[in-house]
This record gives sequence, C-alpha cells and structure tokens, in this order.
Amino acid sequence: ALCSEAAGERLRGTAVSLMYCGVPLGAALAATIGIVGFSADWTLVYYVGGVLPLVVVPLLGLWLPESAAFRARQESAVKATRVPVVQGLFRQGAALPTLLLWAAYFFTLMVVYMLISWLPSLLVGQGFTGRQASWVMFSLQIGAAVGTLMLGVLMERLRPLAMAGLIYLGLLAALAGLGMAREFPSMLVAGFAAGMFATGGQGVLYALAPLFYRTEVRATGVGSAVAVGRLGAMSGPLVAGQMLALGTGTAGVMLASAPGIVLAAVAVFYLLGRRRDQGALA
Repeated sequence: ALCSEAAGERLRGTAVSLMYCGVPLGAALAATIGIVGFSADWTLVYYVGGVLPLVVVPLLGLWLPESAAFRARQESAVKATRVPVVQGLFRQGAALPTLLLWAAYFFTLMVVYMLISWLPSLLVGQGFTGRQASWVMFSLQIGAAVGTLMLGVLMERLRPLAMAGLIYLGLLAALAGLGMAREFPSMLVAGFAAGMFATGGQGVLYALAPLFYRTEVRATGVGSAVAVGRLGAMSGPLVAGQMLALGTGTAGVMLASAPGIVLAAVAVFYLLGRRRDQGALA
C-alpha cells in the first residue's frame, strides 16, 4: 500500500512490480542452493532465509517513509474520526470490491503456492532428476522476476483490461504446458512462463487493491486481501496433495487449477471495468 501510494498513478504498476520482484529473486537464491549441491546441508537455506531479512529490518526502519496522505491527515487541525474495520471494508460501496479482491487473491495465490510447494515433487515423479527439478524451479523464479518487471512496465502502457487478460490467459497456457511437457527443455520454458504470469497476476492485484479504499482504511483493506490470499496459499498445497493421493498425476493437478484462475480473472475483470466506468482508469 505504501509503495502504491508513493509512486502515484503514473508509475504505480512499475513501482509495485520492482518492489515485488524481490520475492522471486529470493526464491531463486534458494533454488540455486539446491542446484550447486548445497542441498546435503538442508539447514543452509534456512540460515540464509532467516539472517538476510534481519539485516533488512533496521534499514526499513531508517528509510521507509510513512504514507504522505496519512501523515497529512494526522497533521491537519481537524482530526479524522477513526473508521471501524468492518465499516471501512464493507460499507460505502466497498463491500463488493472487498469480496472480489479476496476471491482474486485467494485463487491466484492458491495456484502460485501450489506450484512452489509441489512442482519439484511432481517433476521427480515424472522421471526428472532432483537437479533438473531445481533448475525448473530456478527457471520459474527467474521468470517471476522478469515477468514482474516486464509486466509492471506494460501495466503503464496497456489498458488494464488487456493487461489482466494477458496475464491470466498466459497463466492458463503455462499451467497447460507444465501438465503436458515431457522433455527437460520444454519444462524449463513452461516453468519460466508459469513464474512470469503467476507472479504477474499478483503484481496486478497489489497495484489494484489500494485503489478501492480511502486513505484511513487502505492498509487494512490491502492487508485483509493479502491475508485471504495466504489462506489460498495454504489451501493450494493441500488440494494438490489430495489430488495426487487420488492418482490424478501432474496433468490432473494443473487441470484442477484452471477453474480457480478463471474465477480470479473474472473478479479482476469486473473490478477493472468498475474503475473504468467510474473514470478512474484511462
């Protein structure tokens, strides 16, 4: 929410994408540890993932700015009345956007974390080696970083509806590729595309969510959507595991992901159309 507000309307998509590309780059670092052979000491990835964020925390405390709009309200002579959470999320026209954002976050993150959690095991089950599976995960995370940056730039140039269509259709195609690919090179390409469009979908959501809430409830609105998305992130691996137990295989897991992506796309399309009709989007 802070990044989206600070960047302004013109650079919002690019700024949020630049911020969010840190996630796949960090995940790519974890995959690199597996590729270069450090996987024998499995605790290393936890040391790297635990220590580096602790180094970043004091830097955020020093240089992360407060919301300008929020600070201006606090410094105003007229103090704004505190808005209850329920009222901010579900009243004054915010109820439908809140529910649709929750649905979009839930299903998008469900697929993303299903891929992150189960793709290596699915690949090994298909006959790929552990090192090849690590390479595919590396490709997926590099695709996520490249996609976050590239799609963030495109977000400033394409119509929002066209952008959402590109991302969600691309994600459906990538899931189909992961389900059907049998050779290592084609799996690398499918993994790259899946990372690009899955994380790109998250980028659209992070840029979109703050637009539907007033300043005093913006952080709460975005935070609630992200929290619901994390519920999807938890359910994705559970659903995939259950489907594998039923013997569906990789193709079945990828096919089962498609309805959730379609629902997320419909929610995003409606929200973007609503903003366009209100004249908030060009």
